[in-house]
Amino acid sequence: MNLKNFQKTFFMSIFKKEGAAFIWSFLYFFSILTAYFILRPIRDAMGIAGGTGSLAYLFSYTFIVMLAVMPIYGALVAYFPRGKLIPYIYSFFILNLLLFWFFFSNKIMMDLTAKVFFVWLSVFNVFVVSIFWSFMIDIFKASDSRKIFGLIASGGTIGSIVGPLMVTFLIDKVGTESLLLVSATILLFSILCVLRLTSLRKDNLSDMTNVQGELDKNKAIGGSIMAGFTEILKSRYLMGISALVFLLSLTATFAYFQQSSLIYNGYSDTAERIKIFALIERYVSIGALIFQVFISGPVMSKYGVKAGIILLPIITVFGFVLLAISPTIGIFIIFQTIRRASEYGMFVPARENLFSIVSLEQKYKAKNFIDTAVFRGGDVINGWIYTGLNAGMGLSIAVISMIGVPLALVWGILAWRLGKTHESKSN
Repeated sequence: MNLKNFQKTFFMSIFKKEGAAFIWSFLYFFSILTAYFILRPIRDAMGIAGGTGSLAYLFSYTFIVMLAVMPIYGALVAYFPRGKLIPYIYSFFILNLLLFWFFFSNKIMMDLTAKVFFVWLSVFNVFVVSIFWSFMIDIFKASDSRKIFGLIASGGTIGSIVGPLMVTFLIDKVGTESLLLVSATILLFSILCVLRLTSLRKDNLSDMTNVQGELDKNKAIGGSIMAGFTEILKSRYLMGISALVFLLSLTATFAYFQQSSLIYNGYSDTAERIKIFALIERYVSIGALIFQVFISGPVMSKYGVKAGIILLPIITVFGFVLLAISPTIGIFIIFQTIRRASEYGMFVPARENLFSIVSLEQKYKAKNFIDTAVFRGGDVINGWIYTGLNAGMGLSIAVISMIGVPLALVWGILAWRLGKTHESKSN
């Protein structure tokens, strides 16, 4: 069977079996990432408004807030049904956006509000995306998730294209603060998607079976509010995923600080910085969409999760080598575009598949702990490492990039081993 016929058969099999669930999942991810990517360029511009030296502090504040929120989230997951909990959480975030809109519109404590918004959006992003993938893992069987997650992720990628485009076209017409209302309206639609998916799966419980045989999605998970942490300590597999996410954070943080430094030095106007950040997001999203629609599903369906999870570390190795040779904004945009496109297009769907073989409590609690506390904790540690290397020791972007090369190699080896472990346990 040639590639064209394989892709045609692949797509037809998905729509025949999971048409309605796929469409609502696609729209769900589209809505939350459109809402987020409207806000992200604003956050990034505010993060460097007073210079790049404050970024490490903002990452630290984000981690502290994340640690404070985790026990609350654990308690909510333990005692509320997932079909009700997710809409409640998103409604809370919508109310937050309305409050930020009020502060921005009335120019209330703008320096402090900008910092709080940076921290809030960093927490918001991790939580809404982590909850989304927990829900997806919950409602799709492991055998289907390898095929369909890449296509579902493409909904988010289209949202990440639409979001920055809306920023580009609307910021001069309606102003920064009104974009928050646009984002809140789109996020409201995601609640409808959750309710529709819950209704679909309620009518067809056979599709809800997971590795533990749990069927009823209208019951709370129960368990300890700190189970997210304790479940990781009991599992070498989950500890490996935690290390994988930490190394992802390390390489991503290095790249983010390099990006912020180059843009801060290259552009002096905040509106121009917002536009260049939005432009980079657009390039990244187009590349990710190509991966998700044409590459991710067929590759992982045929070669397994290990093939999807190893690509990003390889690209990162070569990207850091190129930056070490020529640390220019042009080279960086090319590297960042390919790196993040492969992250969203291949690495994320593959990484989420790693959780398809774990228990329900591990899916919602341990996974969320990894996606939030581990990832943001990595941001803090790695942010201060980068600041120490750059500002403290005076190392250039080129030298720091070379330091990232062996770290990315270790990351790649770990990714391959986790993919092999998943393969052996899911067969």
